[in-house]
Amino acid sequence: MLAALILSAGASSRMGRPKALIPYREGTFLQHLLDVTRHPKIGVTRVVLGAGAEQIRTAAKLDPSTVVINSEWEQGQLSSICAGVRSLAGIETDGVVLCPVDHPLVSAALVGELVEQFYKSGKLIVLPTHNGRRGHPAIFSSALYGELLAAPTGKGARAVVWAHAADVLEVPTEEEGILLNINNPDMLKHVNDEE
Repeated sequence: MLAALILSAGASSRMGRPKALIPYREGTFLQHLLDVTRHPKIGVTRVVLGAGAEQIRTAAKLDPSTVVINSEWEQGQLSSICAGVRSLAGIETDGVVLCPVDHPLVSAALVGELVEQFYKSGKLIVLPTHNGRRGHPAIFSSALYGELLAAPTGKGARAVVWAHAADVLEVPTEEEGILLNINNPDMLKHVNDEE
């Protein structure tokens, strides 16, 4: 069983409002990621919140059991990954699917493909690629939890990827969304225009 960690703790200062609550298709960025990570092999979901936590939790009607508060969110994305991993203590998981909320433009089919390849390949890390560039979401084996928790703040999860270059499986996809970091209104407008 895998755990989905949806990372939504940042201040969204360039966007001017919480990215989690930005309207997308029938819902929001956050709801879309919750939907696409519904998978038979994903048995646990954690939404890591920090800035604006109460507003997001209330607006998204999140089940309290899924919410993890990252009080150190200002230290960056790695702090949210660590908070999410620590929240899994005592739960047997094979790994985590890391889903930054500012990379919402991914499909359930892609998530399913990454999960399938993770179990089929036996690799420690599975990443999607588009035109040779790596993106999100990424799957990290539970064997790497300790290294994620100990990773240097400046490099974050990338340090763990670099340390295990031989144990990374790249899964090519046509979905450009794996690369799109939607963190400002111009980018959002571009995405909405494309829809």
